Amino acid sequence: MAKISGGGVAKSQLVIDRFRGVDLHNSPSNVDNSRSPDAPNMIRDVPGKVRKRTGYHTVQTYAGQINGRHLLRTPEGDHELIHAGTMLYENGEIIRNGMNDGRSTGWQLDGKLYIIDGKEMVVYGEFEGEFTAKAVSEAAYVPTIVISRDPEGGGVSFEPINLMGDRQTDSFLGKADVKEYQLSQAELTSETVTAKKMGADGGWIDLTEGTDFAVDRATGTVTFGTAPGASPMDGMDNVQITYSVDRSEGREKVNRCSISILYGLSGMSDRIFVSGNPEYPHYDWYCGQNDPTYFGDLWYGVIGQDSSAIVGYAVISDYLATFKDGAEDGRNVVLRGGALTENDVAFQIVGTLQGEGAVCRNGFAVLGNEPIFVTRLGFYAITPADITGEKYSQSRSFYLNKDLLEEDLESGYGIRWKDFYLFSVGERVYIMDGLQKVYEKNTPYSNYQYECYYWENIGARVMWDDDGVLCFGKEDGSVCRFYEDPEDVGSYADDGRAVEAHWDIPDMSGKRFYQNKTVRYFAIRLASATMTGVKLWAQVRGVWKLLKDSGGKARYFTFTDLVFSKMSFSGDPTPKTLGFKVKVKKVDKVRFRLENREAEPFGIYEVAMEYTENGKYKR
Repeated sequence: MAKISGGGVAKSQLVIDRFRGVDLHNSPSNVDNSRSPDAPNMIRDVPGKVRKRTGYHTVQTYAGQINGRHLLRTPEGDHELIHAGTMLYENGEIIRNGMNDGRSTGWQLDGKLYIIDGKEMVVYGEFEGEFTAKAVSEAAYVPTIVISRDPEGGGVSFEPINLMGDRQTDSFLGKADVKEYQLSQAELTSETVTAKKMGADGGWIDLTEGTDFAVDRATGTVTFGTAPGASPMDGMDNVQITYSVDRSEGREKVNRCSISILYGLSGMSDRIFVSGNPEYPHYDWYCGQNDPTYFGDLWYGVIGQDSSAIVGYAVISDYLATFKDGAEDGRNVVLRGGALTENDVAFQIVGTLQGEGAVCRNGFAVLGNEPIFVTRLGFYAITPADITGEKYSQSRSFYLNKDLLEEDLESGYGIRWKDFYLFSVGERVYIMDGLQKVYEKNTPYSNYQYECYYWENIGARVMWDDDGVLCFGKEDGSVCRFYEDPEDVGSYADDGRAVEAHWDIPDMSGKRFYQNKTVRYFAIRLASATMTGVKLWAQVRGVWKLLKDSGGKARYFTFTDLVFSKMSFSGDPTPKTLGFKVKVKKVDKVRFRLENREAEPFGIYEVAMEYTENGKYKR
């Protein structure tokens, strides 16, 4: 925290021993001394201390903007897929083309990876002993839509029609001398019809179209050369006919979705919910349990009015929270829960939450235990009320909003990485720190705010956490990884360009803002590193000027990181205290900047200055 002592014309001291984050909301004169009014490319080291972010390096370049990275984990090893442009790659090789050139999401279920891109749902996995990617429609589950059907018609509905595939089965209870069987659907496609009948021993016998039976596709009639006969097992269906009906229109409802989440009964992650079809903005669909090749035609929800589109999802306790875009009279979060019905699972609306509407489809993540989403007023969270236990939304990005709200928020991309929420938009990444919370009196309707940071010169279109390593993809097709070791002097360049960072101290105006201040001494305690340094700048009457350059004073010698141009003869690896005699005379206020523009570590532990106040300020 900041401490001020002394008074009158005597020497005064300002000591800052805790550094939190940035405050872009308040003017530099009103920012707390523990925060910075401007600190690009800085991040929390441990709570209360800050350092420069590490740099990144390009590991692969593709011919198209990076739209997604997807991972299938198998007992034999992981399969990493990159969606770039209209191609899907594995190990740099194209495994599928014709993808949508837009951001995609992927989910692993039952040993397969399912990718949703707004054009066609794709499944990747092992098929016939080989790992490959194909359209879900090519591997779609074939439902039995009717059972106990008489050859003339009727029967009992069994499974819903599958929107993802054309094929379906009717199951008949045959009759002794009947050769003609009426299917439950007409207007069949030209795809071959298959059939089988039960033999006397209860086994199934395959029958072939054109040899064992003929098909009238217009009427949906199948005529057998020899009657299949009555069932050899009393009451058990003995004829099954599988045929195809064009489901392309229904399939497009699901294929054109670009929003997805895993959810299921009692909060289980065993079904994929999808939405985002521009023709059905307030609809969503869900698949069968552990089977995204099966989207039943009855498995959908209508959430609110068509004037308000679904933007994204989050799981809150056992409920699925569906976020809308702000046109639902304030009730922009709809909660659903799964329940067992007589024949199936139903996902019913159990309540709504008041709050701001979401604006970014790719901005949803969970920080700590609360879902984060992006609104026109900044980052919000769904949180329980302290007394009632009811949930509502609260602002969390007070310290970032001044700059954040000027961005094109709809185009951004957010993830959780370690204890941080990262939101990339344009060339910046805005960050909230889940380990540092503070009550802010200027936001009385929020329990707390997160301490915040921002990074520059990133340009991440999508981001992901690769087992603790932050990675991202760019519009130019680059896939990049941040360096992992903050103590390694080789970790502070972005593809060879030094990471430039600084930490501005809020305007220092002393105890009496109207008196002259003269600063004569400034001290900095830097984190130890074989190569590090700081330049001390001061903004006096609106003009920045360089006061001191630490040069090699903060370094220590090691053969491991020997660079002759930056060699130091010090063998002390502990944090370095640097003191400078400075002269900033007769100012009403002064802002100091601690800057490092080299490809090297830079961490700040403490800052102190000595100054006097004497006479009335005149300009």
